Amino acid sequence: MQRSELVALLSPEGLALLDSLPAWNSTDDVVRMVSGLRAAGHAPALVSAVLSQSKLRSRAAAKFGPFAERMLFTSAGLEQATRLPVAAIHAGRFSRAGLHRVADLGCGIGGDAMAFAALDLDVLAADVDEVTAAVASYNLAPFPDARVEQAAAEDVDLGGIDGVWLDPARRTPGHGQTERITRPEDYSPSLAFAFDVGSRLPTGVKLGPGFDRSLIPEDAEAQWVSVDGDLVEMSLWFGNLARPGIRRSALLVTDAGTVELTAPADSVDEPVGAQGDYLYEPDGAVIRARLIGEVARGIDARMLSDGIAYLTADEYRPTPFATGFRIIEELPTDEKRLKAALRARDVGVLEIKKRGVDVDPAALRRRLQPRGAASATIVMTRRAGRHVTLLVERM
Repeated sequence: MQRSELVALLSPEGLALLDSLPAWNSTDDVVRMVSGLRAAGHAPALVSAVLSQSKLRSRAAAKFGPFAERMLFTSAGLEQATRLPVAAIHAGRFSRAGLHRVADLGCGIGGDAMAFAALDLDVLAADVDEVTAAVASYNLAPFPDARVEQAAAEDVDLGGIDGVWLDPARRTPGHGQTERITRPEDYSPSLAFAFDVGSRLPTGVKLGPGFDRSLIPEDAEAQWVSVDGDLVEMSLWFGNLARPGIRRSALLVTDAGTVELTAPADSVDEPVGAQGDYLYEPDGAVIRARLIGEVARGIDARMLSDGIAYLTADEYRPTPFATGFRIIEELPTDEKRLKAALRARDVGVLEIKKRGVDVDPAALRRRLQPRGAASATIVMTRRAGRHVTLLVERM
């Protein structure tokens, strides 16, 4: 979104027009809608701006729920924004630590800042980009104790601030299609700045779940978060925001609530053992936090193969930290014979899971050409180091 588009959108006419539109539906005749709005006397630039916002609000519902209906977004800002339930968890940690004045540096569209303000924290939010800072100001307008500055994180005066939240930009600058930054040294603000702030003030730093573990400071608590099985972030916590005795955490957020697995360090994997009747796939947060061993010991399981994140057990014991499967039988690993085996079982809907093998599930599914009335799940992995294909059913 360009500055001129935002100015038009923030006019009384623009906001009234945006709120008057029906919920975005991708099957609607957009050309007819554009023609109708222009025929009603609305400027082409305004029509384009409000329709773009309507589409973004529709997409944002997955992250912000009904709040999205009264927010503004940029495409890049929405992509990088924290899901509201996760932002609420961040805010809760600041509140429980007794912090009252929080600086959100690199606030983006203001998702985390909204969660802080909702818990009656005094929030200073800052973003270096003019349009993004203006969007954040709009989204934070309902909160009297929140204010937004257009400023680089490094230039914000932290005098009187109790705690800091940092979400370094991990994509190239812009409001539309941007590219992911892969090198931590290119983040904005830099990790060196973020870690320096963490050495002086209680600080939380949001990073990608694939962040290089060798860069995690020893005094920080590292927490990986998944939402409904989707691994979404890793956060580092410093000062009294880091919980005593905890350096690794896997937090799982679902519609039913949250569950967490914690440890003082990476856990040691259980030894590799014989394949049992059941297979477990740990949640992505558990895998990234290297707490597979903790899960294994909790359900009396063992590793199926060294270095592969599958567990096996003789009895089924439910756990929120892993998905369980009953192993039905072993199928051929040879593609031609596997295709024949699936045909013999009348499989038409096929789910392919894999770890530790060089397989593209989508391409393999096309080659296997499943055609039948039954559905099935196969797991392609290694057992004690050797390739294996298992037919399983989800527990």
